[in-house]
Amino acid sequence: MIPLSRPVMDQKEMEAVAEVISSGWLAAGAKVAAFEEEFARYVGSKYTVATSNGTTALHTALLAASVGPGDRVVTTAFTFAATANAILMCGATPVFVDIDEDTMNISPEKIAEVIKREKIKAVVIVHLYGLPCDMDEITAILDGKEIILIEDCAQAHGAEFKGKKVGTFGLAAAFSFYATKNMTTGEGGMLITDDPHIARRARALVNHGCRRKYEHMMLGYNYRLTDIAAALGLVQLGKLPGFNLARQRNAAFLTAALQGVPWLRLPASPAGCSPVFHQYTVRVDHRDEFAAHLATNGVGFGIFYPLPLYRQPFYRRLGYGDLCLPRTKQASEKVLSLPVHPGLSPEDLLRITEVVTAYSP
Repeated sequence: MIPLSRPVMDQKEMEAVAEVISSGWLAAGAKVAAFEEEFARYVGSKYTVATSNGTTALHTALLAASVGPGDRVVTTAFTFAATANAILMCGATPVFVDIDEDTMNISPEKIAEVIKREKIKAVVIVHLYGLPCDMDEITAILDGKEIILIEDCAQAHGAEFKGKKVGTFGLAAAFSFYATKNMTTGEGGMLITDDPHIARRARALVNHGCRRKYEHMMLGYNYRLTDIAAALGLVQLGKLPGFNLARQRNAAFLTAALQGVPWLRLPASPAGCSPVFHQYTVRVDHRDEFAAHLATNGVGFGIFYPLPLYRQPFYRRLGYGDLCLPRTKQASEKVLSLPVHPGLSPEDLLRITEVVTAYSP
């Protein structure tokens, strides 16, 4: 079976972890500080705060931006639950809007519509599958308005919009280093910002509200990253440009081989975007049959996401069950992701395209 995803690690990661274990300092320490510094340099941000995972990074970003009870936050329903959950964790209310039909990212047009008719505190965008949102449109819509922009970059490490890395357009952004991401620390996250006030609040929030030892200035959390995870992160960050290049090359191979398949809708490639292909996501009408064909022939796949957030049982109980977002619904019924990770061999890529093109709906 050709796996959908697989972490790529070697002796360097093992040696980095062994060094931390030998040092006797396993909790947040010098390695975390070094990882924060290197990640800030890579994305081009002034401040970074490492966290225990991507969800805690996003929750911290929202709290640091003073999102709280009574606030309404616009976001997409076509994403992993953590995006909206982080909004709820602040006591705020997610306001779901539809996606762009081509990119499947949040629709700037729908953002504009909702902020015209109601008071909105913040907008949380998701650079889905490693493809940047339309940042020209989104920033133009929010320009001059007292609405906070937060970027969920959990799937988009190193992706660029018109030469600028995602995560650097809003007040703050959150990254995830889960095992299947473009780079990993096993579990881990990173908040980035250029705002010193946000950075100070975030650093206290992830450490039980402390700005000095045993001096708790606010309600905080134990959201710290460990030095073991940070040691992995430093090695993986050094490899990230190569990983992303491999993903882009693999995606280009798949696109060239599959672009003539009439029943398959390939990933969008908008002008100005440099995606990093966390997933290579196609759309197909007869998804269940196609998925069975892939499985039978040894090609792994994933479906991200088969159920929009407003249709999830928990969100239905919160009153979102009657919401209708037609583009989101259509995407959720048709998407399927093919392997694109940097561990694929030329033979793997050829096999994937052979199996896909052999299918007949």
